[in-house]
Amino acid sequence: MKLLQKIATYTLAIIWILPLIYTFWAAFHEEKYSSDFTLFAPLSGQAFFDAWIQAPFLQYLTNTFFLVTIILIGQMVLCTLAAYAFAKFDFYGKNIAFFLVLMQLMIMPENLIMENYKTVANFNLIDTTWGMAIPYIASAFGIFLLRQTFKTIPSELDDAAKIEGCSPIGTLFRVYIPLSKPTYLAYALVSVSYHWNNFLWPLVIANSNEVKPLTVGLAIFAAPESGVQWSTISAATLISVAPLLIAFLIFQKEFVNSFLHTGIK
Repeated sequence: MKLLQKIATYTLAIIWILPLIYTFWAAFHEEKYSSDFTLFAPLSGQAFFDAWIQAPFLQYLTNTFFLVTIILIGQMVLCTLAAYAFAKFDFYGKNIAFFLVLMQLMIMPENLIMENYKTVANFNLIDTTWGMAIPYIASAFGIFLLRQTFKTIPSELDDAAKIEGCSPIGTLFRVYIPLSKPTYLAYALVSVSYHWNNFLWPLVIANSNEVKPLTVGLAIFAAPESGVQWSTISAATLISVAPLLIAFLIFQKEFVNSFLHTGIK
């Protein structure tokens, strides 16, 4: 039984990693070798040069970084305050309000595109970074995750903070947030990776290169009229995911520890 489990695990791992291996192969070889897997084919970085000059990648990277930063800061502030209220305060309609928050988890973002578009258009935020960011600042997952973490913090620490003269906000910043750092890190990873790779909503909102994120900018390489160059597409894809890969390699230990502390799998 264990042997079968190992075989199944390694088989699935190989299937999962094959597209990534192909992406590296095509990106570092000339176009004629993108489908010809000659073992000793000469390496080439021409695809990266072609990808870089065909699209304003520096602008796309800046736009994407600005977008995920706005969303993450907004989520951290809003989710922290909402989770703290749900975890430690009693108020009228608390359970109903929390149930409504959880209902957001049951609704796919794609189902709200039309309504979100109308709302953003009413505020004249079409083709702006704020228009892409605002619908995602309220995160039900973030509120739920932080609420569960805050509820595990002993109430005795609340009493000790009150004795020291801390206000509720002071207790939040001096007790709850410092003790929840692994959860914040884990949630930040989930949020940044999701919005870094988000495609459909930015595609609907962004029209100009001044606001397009990487995912939308990559669409130029798959346009039939410009010809599909798999080496160039692979190189562009690696450029797009490079910041996330580098961040993972640098903070790999912290990533794993944060997920172990929060129970995210």
